[in-house]
Amino acid sequence: MTEHSLMRREIDEIPAALRRLLAQDAAIAAIGARLRALDPAVLVTVARGSSDHAATYVKYACEITTGRPVASLGPSIVSVYGARLRLEGQAALAISQSGRSPDIVALLAAAREGGAETFALVNAEGSPLAAAAHAVLPLQAGPERSVAATKSFVSSVAAGLAILAAWTGDAALKTALEALPDELETLPRPDWSAALPAFAGARSLFTLGRGPGFAVASEAALKCKETSVLHAEAYSGAEVLHGPVSLVEPGFPILAFMPDDAGRAGLDAIAARVAGSGAALFTVGAAGHGTMLPHARTRHPLTEPLAMLAAFYGFVETLSRERGHDPDVPRGLKKVTETL
Repeated sequence: MTEHSLMRREIDEIPAALRRLLAQDAAIAAIGARLRALDPAVLVTVARGSSDHAATYVKYACEITTGRPVASLGPSIVSVYGARLRLEGQAALAISQSGRSPDIVALLAAAREGGAETFALVNAEGSPLAAAAHAVLPLQAGPERSVAATKSFVSSVAAGLAILAAWTGDAALKTALEALPDELETLPRPDWSAALPAFAGARSLFTLGRGPGFAVASEAALKCKETSVLHAEAYSGAEVLHGPVSLVEPGFPILAFMPDDAGRAGLDAIAARVAGSGAALFTVGAAGHGTMLPHARTRHPLTEPLAMLAAFYGFVETLSRERGHDPDVPRGLKKVTETL
């Protein structure tokens, strides 16, 4: 293995992938207009794995900015339990890199049959998932050969945010997304070497976040498992004190994502609690405790967690190799997971 793993190269491609995605102004505006005309009271999401974490990110962004509830539908309610959905006048958003998992395709088709206006964010154009949707926004991430999704995840979130900005007329969010590729290139490979010894020797760890930061924490925990065979659990900052904190002992690694938004103050107080328990605390974003890890600065609280995640991706690729694994070929995994 060398520094130039497929995963590392795909992480480096994130800014270019975002530019290709955001160049689709007409398609983004058209989906925004359809949502504005529909004016759904509820949005449901359809996804699994990393794509479900992207959907969680979009959920928080939508609920924070519009007040509309967003619910993640469990694919098994249709593929296993045969439920009929009642979604007249609502919207369904599916997210997938491959667009080929049978249960995801079946769930979006069921949402459409149940009366929902359906939208798909998918990297593989011409996929079965794209065919099941009323409208599709191609992610334009390009081929992703490493099993662990990186650039397609960032593109999925950015696509959801771009649609949200078009739907609501949020010029500030649109401007922030357009600036994001350049901002990521100001710090293409942030130095997280301070965290490497604690993570390389760990048996387990926690990742923490609030709001969109929790979606990023969930994605980070998954990447620790699949690339580095390292057990990791993600918690909302509000939940970690309800039991999980009892597992924290001296040297236990905790990675907290702390974007500059309304959740930071509360998360900082929780960081103080876990640091007081002896945790090896690392924070992405300013905090009064632990070791701060760098990330590219952005101009909006809804884009900052993406820059934090891009920095983490580079770290976890290094961590995988440090722990003796191949980040491109995670143990027991394959690129397309076809679940039922």
